Amino acid sequence: MKDLRRYGIGSRHALELVIGDITQETTDAIVNAANSSLLGGGGVDGAIHDAAGPALLEECKKIRAQHGPLPPGRAVGTSGANLKARYVIHTVGPIWQGGDAGEAELLQSCYRESLLLAEQMACASMSFPSVSTGAFGYPVPQAALVAVQAILRHLPLCNSVTLVRFVLFHEQIHLAYCGATERLIHSGKVDL
Repeated sequence: MKDLRRYGIGSRHALELVIGDITQETTDAIVNAANSSLLGGGGVDGAIHDAAGPALLEECKKIRAQHGPLPPGRAVGTSGANLKARYVIHTVGPIWQGGDAGEAELLQSCYRESLLLAEQMACASMSFPSVSTGAFGYPVPQAALVAVQAILRHLPLCNSVTLVRFVLFHEQIHLAYCGATERLIHSGKVDL
């Protein structure tokens, strides 16, 4: 792991930020920044589907057949297929529309719902990418603030999940998340 930053959250929980490849994570679950179809796509979504192999796509097809497209802000779980992680939690982030179309609330819901699902799956650890900041166009500084706020607010309420790791692909994104984490921890403000 490159440029690991670790922050204690209370006495039992921790938040980590690293530069890396989420498909190589060994946490119990990794989060996929999916699109509503759940059938793979570009960026993180495509990389996870490629690394996991066809079994992941088959699971996603079954979920889609039963429930239809996954709405933004929601999350569903599958096995990890050929990944090192046991599970993949798929969440659909909002498409950036300027910031006044409820994007922050939907993005916060992605992190909260993914965390709750990992808790239901009895995961001890999970890894997130930077949801919505690729093809969906969410500006990284704003997305980092929402993401870290959501984790700082909801992680201490978890019993099984004790470690959340943000696995960020680029140094600039890593720096934005580190900056947001430092600001929020030192200010003591985690409310949106």
